[in-house]
Amino acid sequence: MKKIIIPSLLSILLSCAGSNEQYFEKHAIIPQGATSEEIIDIAARVTPTRNQLEWQQMELTAFLHYGINTYTNREWGDGKESPELFNPTAFDADQIVKSLKAGGFKLIILTCKHHDGFCLWPSKFTEHSVKNSPYKGDVVKEISEACARHGIKFGVYLSPWDRNAPSYGDSPKYNEYFINQLTELLTNYGEVSEVWFDGACGEGPNGKVQVYDWEAVTATIHKLQPDAVTAICGDDVRWVGNESGKGRESEWNVTPLAPKVYANSGTLRSELNIDETTRDLGSRELISKAKELFWYASETDVSIRPGWFYHESQNQYVRSLKNLVDIYFSSVGSNSSLLLNIPPTLEGKVHPIDSVRLKEFGDYISNAFAQDYAINGNKVVTLAAGEECSRDIQSGAKINCVMLQEDISKGQRVESFTVELLIDGQWIAVGKGTTIGYKRLLRFPATTAEKVRVIINESRREANILRIGLFHCPELGDNSAIQKEHISSSAWEVAGSNGRKMLDNDIETLWISSDMQPLTIDLGQQLNILGFSYIPANNVNAAGTITKYRVAISTDGENWQQMEGDREFENIRNNPIAQNVRFGQSHSVRYLRLEPLETTDNGSTFSVAEFGVIVK
Repeated sequence: MKKIIIPSLLSILLSCAGSNEQYFEKHAIIPQGATSEEIIDIAARVTPTRNQLEWQQMELTAFLHYGINTYTNREWGDGKESPELFNPTAFDADQIVKSLKAGGFKLIILTCKHHDGFCLWPSKFTEHSVKNSPYKGDVVKEISEACARHGIKFGVYLSPWDRNAPSYGDSPKYNEYFINQLTELLTNYGEVSEVWFDGACGEGPNGKVQVYDWEAVTATIHKLQPDAVTAICGDDVRWVGNESGKGRESEWNVTPLAPKVYANSGTLRSELNIDETTRDLGSRELISKAKELFWYASETDVSIRPGWFYHESQNQYVRSLKNLVDIYFSSVGSNSSLLLNIPPTLEGKVHPIDSVRLKEFGDYISNAFAQDYAINGNKVVTLAAGEECSRDIQSGAKINCVMLQEDISKGQRVESFTVELLIDGQWIAVGKGTTIGYKRLLRFPATTAEKVRVIINESRREANILRIGLFHCPELGDNSAIQKEHISSSAWEVAGSNGRKMLDNDIETLWISSDMQPLTIDLGQQLNILGFSYIPANNVNAAGTITKYRVAISTDGENWQQMEGDREFENIRNNPIAQNVRFGQSHSVRYLRLEPLETTDNGSTFSVAEFGVIVK
């Protein structure tokens, strides 16, 4: 990580007084004794590296979750799978890459190794790879070469957590193993534009403890792929804090949140009580307490399906075009970058439903922003707090969206703004917001107007406005093909008090147990069911979310049949969405019992937002 050490307050003040601003690339250390206003001034002049700037300008990145889990129908494998299971019957890297390019994606990240440790390339350092599968090919090579053929950048995901590697937990040995595999990926597959590590580890409090040598990992990347950005457990790109596709209302690129790979990150984070999920990562109040500041833009990751790997049962749950467009506005349009997961099928292709939806999405975004109705909207302007800028609008143009952009090569500065339209000689406010950053999109009811005016209400130093754009984005209906699989719960009874909170169709209300005793539900009548659904609290920080469980069924409430042994809601910690569990065949049931074995916070209670049974 490149550090810019600020020598003294005097030199800062002198540089600010002159005509040329002094910038601090990626990282600034705050001098002792700096006042709150001086810290705000420094924050305004922290800028991205060239790699970080080019990364954010791409806007759209695709994730390919593909591997042994595709063939075991799981989200998290345990590392005990036979490589013989990996057997795509018609793998087509060109079809995959062309489908994603049609969606407008500029970069593709492949899950070269997930938590199960199975490698999609013939790694020299493990037998748990494609070289021992019926496929025997090199998926990493095929995808990387297809990206090159079609003009798409290529990135790699390498899970730090490896449930197959015998050395995992022996920190020195595993770090050597991990860096050896990383070196293979960064040496043999051409240009790598993004290296993505997550922080997942489901071993639990009594599991193997692995201390990663992030300094050596980062040095390896910088040496072998100096133009690559490092994401999540890296020092260039941070996780937005959820997997729902929504960024913050105020998304700051400049933050005191230290990247985990930074040696002093634990201390800096704990002093401010912040992490990736914290709502406020860049306000004046927060950064005035900072000792160091980082350019650390967010990436919003979400899957086009409920799961991250392909499951045939989720074909009817592919996100609608409207939902994908809304996600674009709440990620890219809120100063973040969108990382959308599209999982290849068992054949080794993008499913036709997903492919069609991607084409619809790419066409919509391309067409919606093809015509800018603001005249001279690309004329750069510098505005101080309280100042405004207006632009003429093409006569008769119908508009319903405004695009604002800062020149983030000179920092991120706008703290609040208002957008007004001149309609029939009167200025009318149609939108307001806090941060702008790389891009801010605001939608409003379609109208015609003579002028647009942007007022900068608050700013850190003068704001450098790169663009004021006006567009017409067609309204969309929800064209998803989702079928209702659940039935009315009005006659159900839940043992204990306040049971209706998990049956009221409101995910904001929670049923919370007083202990970890099993939850028993009386369905009121004998039903033929295929499974059940559990919806946790929609918050990655929520206490009591079930991670491991067992379930049993009964016809009389006395004799119970346990279903499929102990199970796990994989990835629910980071992705608290509805968990649909199917039994494999229909069972006649009146009573259903859910027994929690472990929760995200390892506490003594558990919670349920909604509960249902699957009947078809």
